[in-house]
Amino acid sequence: MDEQLALRLRLFREGGQVPAEVTDFVAAELTALEAEGNTVTEATAGMLTSHLTMALGRLLRGEPIEEFPTDEQVAAELAGHPEAVARARAISARAARELGPALPESEVSFLGLHLAVLTRRPPADPAR
Repeated sequence: MDEQLALRLRLFREGGQVPAEVTDFVAAELTALEAEGNTVTEATAGMLTSHLTMALGRLLRGEPIEEFPTDEQVAAELAGHPEAVARARAISARAARELGPALPESEVSFLGLHLAVLTRRPPADPAR
């Protein structure tokens, strides 16, 4: 994880926006993604980091996260990335085990979109 992304998590923690266990959980997930060969930086994972951190923080504070239907465009995009959906479900299950609450299905879908973008490999350079 690059310095800017670590700073993002530190600001969430130090600003009191989320409990330390949330930032620890998110940091561990980002470290696991990086260990799998993904580029985990502020540019590639900043939105994923904020979205997951804030969603888990709201759940731990007992604030409702409104369920909303995933629109057809999101569903179509996720259909092409079953590995991202599986990873999002696994993260939600770990969050439920480690922190208490599980993410609602709409949040799992959006987490899946973030993961699909993060894990997308750039096409090989045809000039090489």
